[in-house]
Amino acid sequence: MSETLQTTDVAASDADLLAQTVIVVREAGSALRDRFGEVVRYQSGEELMRALAVNDDTALDILRPRLTRLRPDAGWVEDELDGGALPPGEWWVVDPAEGNVNHLHALPEWAVTATLVRENQPVLTAVHLPLTGETYTALTGAGAHLDGRPLHVSGTADLGLSIVATSQARPDEDEEVVRRVGSSITAMLFDALVVRATVPATLHLLNVAAGRIDAFWQFAGARADLLPGALLVTEAGGRISDAEGRPWTPQSQSFLAAAPGVHADAVSTLSR
Repeated sequence: MSETLQTTDVAASDADLLAQTVIVVREAGSALRDRFGEVVRYQSGEELMRALAVNDDTALDILRPRLTRLRPDAGWVEDELDGGALPPGEWWVVDPAEGNVNHLHALPEWAVTATLVRENQPVLTAVHLPLTGETYTALTGAGAHLDGRPLHVSGTADLGLSIVATSQARPDEDEEVVRRVGSSITAMLFDALVVRATVPATLHLLNVAAGRIDAFWQFAGARADLLPGALLVTEAGGRISDAEGRPWTPQSQSFLAAAPGVHADAVSTLSR
């Protein structure tokens, strides 16, 4: 078989796999939507972690067996907060309740994500927003889509006219990262039109891919909250790097996704 035919067969197989992945994340999203609506009260960190785990387990009980059947030889990332490179081969990187703390507080910004990583490169992703019913997808070389409609990043070329966003990677960041986040927000307040600072990262990255906002940055971060959006933004025509403009990998200490017209200015602002 020729290399061209082999490549075509892989692409077709990945497209079919993405379609099946969409079905799975939608089913998991429905289970979480059934649990949504009332603020979950907690009085300690332990109670908070238990409440978060219940949501995670509700979705994982659907995601893990179904995705494993779709790709039996793929590994499974156990902790959605993990970062760094993965071992060789295929891996499912899943966040069963991206924005879980928002779900507990009856806030609408949460999602279910599943991304297949092959040799440390994301090849397909599905992100489902259960409250709106929207599903964002991306497949390497085939573009990014919202319920089948192509996505394109913003054509904005002036950071001063841009809406930008950031997010904290985790609540227990070390002091150096926290201070860097604060100084970066201050710098963007001077240079951008509007600065948004909320969690989760994936929802900001959906908006970059859709052209609704122009740039997103974050310091530190986990695979599960950056890989889906990284693929979506790239396939929608955006630029991905670290905050200094260097190529981004899961080992990088910072992340920047932006429309091409404002990427260089965003790097300049974040490097101050």
